[in-house]
Amino acid sequence: MKCGQNFDDAFYGSATVGDRGQIVIPAEARHELGINPGDKVLIMRHPIHKGLMMFQLDAVREFLDEFAAGIQRLETRVQEGDQE
Repeated sequence: MKCGQNFDDAFYGSATVGDRGQIVIPAEARHELGINPGDKVLIMRHPIHKGLMMFQLDAVREFLDEFAAGIQRLETRVQEGDQE
């Protein structure tokens, strides 16, 4: 969650699991997050708690790209500091 947001701001409602294991993502969530028909999402088990997490595949890629770029910047700063 971004700074300044709380759990209430992140709550979109509830969904019922159907006979085939399907759920409907609430319309407000789809609209706000830009989830469209045909988009790929990752469904992951929470590593500690009993629950699932869902992420748009493109959002995960974007996060990992930004994270890798940040690490590269830090490595460059460390290397430049070692040369002084």
